[in-house]
Amino acid sequence: MAQRAQCAATTKPFVKWAGGKGQLLDRIKDLMPKSFNDYYEPFLGGGALFFAIKPQRAYLNDINKVLISAFNNIQENPVDLIRKLTLLQTAFDELKPTQRRAFYNSIRDKYNDSRIGSVQKTAHFIFLNRTCFNGLYRENSKGKFNVPMGDSKNPTICDKDTILNDSKVLKGVTITSKLFHDAVTTAKKGDFIYFDPPYYPVIKTSFTRYHEGDFAEADHIKLLETFEMLDQKGCKVMLSNSSAPFILQLFKDYRVVKVNANRSINSNGKKRGKVQELIIMNY
Repeated sequence: MAQRAQCAATTKPFVKWAGGKGQLLDRIKDLMPKSFNDYYEPFLGGGALFFAIKPQRAYLNDINKVLISAFNNIQENPVDLIRKLTLLQTAFDELKPTQRRAFYNSIRDKYNDSRIGSVQKTAHFIFLNRTCFNGLYRENSKGKFNVPMGDSKNPTICDKDTILNDSKVLKGVTITSKLFHDAVTTAKKGDFIYFDPPYYPVIKTSFTRYHEGDFAEADHIKLLETFEMLDQKGCKVMLSNSSAPFILQLFKDYRVVKVNANRSINSNGKKRGKVQELIIMNY
């Protein structure tokens, strides 16, 4: 297996992300190949699996440039980020409950107007993730974050230990923001690739929009082609997706394991709960 990073401390995602794999980690790890070389994750999201297994030679990617900028800043600028988050935490905590919504909206406006790549934008990104409705990240057609404030009374905005521990594990890791198929062109025989794309909707109202570009049916077909290409190169490939008939048919030639997961991204709380998902493998 790829050499583990030298960090004994507990690491975990520093943001909540729709479709995060925290609850399925044990099952996914059980199904992972027993040995592999480099690790690739083209749909990084919160990075739950990466932080759980801590591979030293890793290539992490996501199309969301603000998310990837946050990973870059935690990798390179953790102390400055902690300082800025501490200021936000203090300012938020000192406000009366009736004043917090206006403060949240002002930070959201600053976030939408600021430059991608700056530590300040990453601080605003994490603040919004910790204080918005259900930890949801959603952008409108203009690429602007538009989620309202949530109802958490005492959110942890600055999680110093998580940032510092995550920063140690991210040292030496390659972090990019490309299309998923471009992110795996350097994968070689014996490498392990874990795909966790926006899921194909089981119903039309299923949440799949994380940024201004939707992940459409054609993208899932492109994902199959990429999966097949990696399979032919001798890579070990794992894919998570919904149990939609379209996906089952698309990947019918590969090993499929069905698992149950709790999903909480739904505007109607009564529709949140256990759903069946697929873990697809070529080994």
